Formats: sequence, structure tokens, C-alpha cells
Amino acid sequence: MMVYEKETNAIKVSVSPVYLEDESDPSDHHYVWAYHVRIENTGKETVQLMSRTWNITDGQGRMREIKGAGVVGEQPVLKPGDSFEYTSGTPLITASGYMDGCYHMVTQKGKRLEVSIPGFFLESNEPAQWLH
Repeated sequence: MMVYEKETNAIKVSVSPVYLEDESDPSDHHYVWAYHVRIENTGKETVQLMSRTWNITDGQGRMREIKGAGVVGEQPVLKPGDSFEYTSGTPLITASGYMDGCYHMVTQKGKRLEVSIPGFFLESNEPAQWLH
């Protein structure tokens, strides 16, 4: 399993995507991935994850932006050395794609931080299919 990592503002983000063959239906242009995320505070300040922005690009280059509060319904507080993990997913109409984005965090002192989510590829077991 491929792991993509990036550290920004003393917050390390690791992402592991997985193609969900059982939930996908290539004959109907429906491909589904899960991705497991680990967010680790490697700094000296306590931070809270307030919101996120995802950029999801399909194999045809069409991009959609997803914004929302927290992750999986939570706005975790991470003390120095703490980590938070969650799993989410995304469907695409193409056999491959790409995701990246950022988390919007705030320190206990009220300083806003933008934390990069490493870009990662969504690869299925299917040959690339062009839509007609």
C-alpha cells in the first residue's frame, strides 16, 4: 500500500489510498476509493482541526472542490505528540484520479494554520477508459 506524506507547520499528514473493487462497477463508470489519513502534531503547540478543503480530479482532468467543517464529523484537538486517524472515501467516473487539499487549523493562541494534505493518486485495477 502506497503512503503519501507531507509536513507543514509541524503537522505531519499521511494518506494511504485503496481501490475498493467490490464497491466499484467499471461497466457503469463507477469507481470507488477509500483513503486512510493520519494527522500527527510534531510541534510544540496544541492545535484544533477546524475544516478541510479537498481537490478531487478525475482521469479526464475535471476537478471538484469539497469544503467542510472538520473531518468525519469531528474537529479533533491535537496536543504535541498526539495523532488522529480516520478513513473516508470518494467515487469517480474514471478509472483513475488525483486528490490533494489542506486542513485549516487553529492554535490555542488563535493563530490560523493551513496544513497541506499530500497529493495522491487514485489508481484502479481497470485499464483507463475514456468516456463517450
